[in-house]
Amino acid sequence: MSLERVKLRQIIHLDMDAFYAAVEVLDNPNLKGQPVIVGGTSKRGVVSAASYEARKYGVHSAQPMAAARRRCPHGVFLPVRMARYREISDQVFSIFRRFSPLVEPIALDEAFLDVTGLTRLFGPPEAIARRIKGLIKEEVGLTASAGVASTKLVAKIASDLEKPDGLVVVAPDRGQEFLDPLPISRLWGVGRATRAALALLGVETIGDLGRLSREILVRKFGDHGRKLHRLAQGLDEREVTPWREVKSLGAEETFLEDILLVEEAEREILRLAVRSARRLRRHGFLGRTVSLKVKYHDFQQITRSETLARPTDHAGEVFQTACRLLEKTAVGVRPVRLLGLSLSQLTILETERQALLFEEGGDRLKNRHLDRALDAITDKYGEEAIMPASLLPKPGGRP
Repeated sequence: MSLERVKLRQIIHLDMDAFYAAVEVLDNPNLKGQPVIVGGTSKRGVVSAASYEARKYGVHSAQPMAAARRRCPHGVFLPVRMARYREISDQVFSIFRRFSPLVEPIALDEAFLDVTGLTRLFGPPEAIARRIKGLIKEEVGLTASAGVASTKLVAKIASDLEKPDGLVVVAPDRGQEFLDPLPISRLWGVGRATRAALALLGVETIGDLGRLSREILVRKFGDHGRKLHRLAQGLDEREVTPWREVKSLGAEETFLEDILLVEEAEREILRLAVRSARRLRRHGFLGRTVSLKVKYHDFQQITRSETLARPTDHAGEVFQTACRLLEKTAVGVRPVRLLGLSLSQLTILETERQALLFEEGGDRLKNRHLDRALDAITDKYGEEAIMPASLLPKPGGRP
């Protein structure tokens, strides 16, 4: 895509404000003004969302729940209610699609919209963003923040600068001026390790990064350095793509304390198998290849995979396969800090349904009905409402 064509594009990035927590407040107004933390009522797991009141105490998404409880012991800790969040998300996305057919979902709570050429219908991009934000507030009762720019990169960064309920517009010829003073942490792919390495080169802002030669960055970071150089220049030709192919689904967990025993690992794998299978069913997929990821205490990581004879969305089958893969690792010999489980070679359940009617025996059919009944309970009451007995906390022991 030519540079001139990129400059003519008009892209809006919309991001719901503290989405999961905001939905909880929407459903229970008594929570308004309180530090609401969504992710579960136990010390396990991580924070899925935190209200802005909770963020004042240093609570943020992806933070271990135990750390969130230490920082904000008086917070309101709530389980994830994914069915409700999806319901609200559907309402929000229906508003997006009133203004453009080119809507690219990033998550339940954010999306890119390409509104190029829609000025005659709806006005300039800033006006479109304001109208969308207003409709979300009026019809759904929540707030969203928006960024308007000619590239995904700048629109995404802009939407995050004035949260909550923000709107930042960056003119096509002001993109570099907008990016230069921002900290490098605003760029995709710049985590803690990359920031530390760039600091040794005197890089603190995106402008600093842009002034480094591509050769230096490639020598230091390889292909990632080449991408960083382009991002620092504000170069982003990616188009808004309404449909994105899902390659895999799964779950992973980083542990506060390293896992030392195989039995502990098997319990965690069962937990991950239940979550992964539930996600498959939620999205209407079956998975054929099961992959187990193990990260040891020294950050060395390995992956083991097995392809099943036929695709599945049943946690028991996923768990049994993952346990076979566990035997091919050093778990029980080397301490483990992370376990991950995913399913790939996905097929859509509807396309397999006719074959399943003939292939499934009585037990498999019973499992399918039972899984869906359990999903309904989990969607209504949260992930901790029902679980395998072996995952219940042991008296005086590790949960």
